[in-house]
Amino acid sequence: MPFDFKKEYRDLYQPKTKPSIIKVPPMHFLAVEGAGDPNEVGGTYQHALELLYGLAYTLKMSYKTDHVIDGFYQYVVPPLEGFWWQPGVEGVDYHDKSSFNWLSVIRVPEFVGEADFAWAIETATAKKKLDFSPVQLIEVDEGLCVQCMHVGPYDDEPATVAAMHEFAEAQGYVPDFSDARRHHEIYLSDPRKANPARMRTVVRHPVR
Repeated sequence: MPFDFKKEYRDLYQPKTKPSIIKVPPMHFLAVEGAGDPNEVGGTYQHALELLYGLAYTLKMSYKTDHVIDGFYQYVVPPLEGFWWQPGVEGVDYHDKSSFNWLSVIRVPEFVGEADFAWAIETATAKKKLDFSPVQLIEVDEGLCVQCMHVGPYDDEPATVAAMHEFAEAQGYVPDFSDARRHHEIYLSDPRKANPARMRTVVRHPVR
């Protein structure tokens, strides 16, 4: 059975619908940074997702090529995630999506190194005829956070966020947003297919 991060790390990907405090370990990601409304048809966000998934599946299927990744094991591509921020806003303002800055990411196993990343860029570029140079291989160390499973449309997230902050405050924590610590979402449902009322999204905020 391929390794499935969602099942093996349930505390990270399957939290309850009530807020909880979690210490998130450092993880490696494919990442594309950009700005603008994520709902814009044919916009930079949609293009970023095309690049991320193209590279993620190139790495996943590397075992069928001549490229050997040291320590490789078969795995399920983890879900899409996003870090979001806006100038002068702590957290996010859902009413002004045009002002979003975002870092869209897909987790990769720890065995993916710089040489493997470079191979994937070259391979995906040749196969898909796209410019994959915007994609980076990064490490994110979120540390202490409050998180919750949000069920429903993205625009209804403010109620979940309010419950998270109320819970964190009751536990003695305060928000700790910075240039390195952002509003974080993990998308467990495909918005193109899912009933909006049943979409599941992990929402995570930094605290101290």
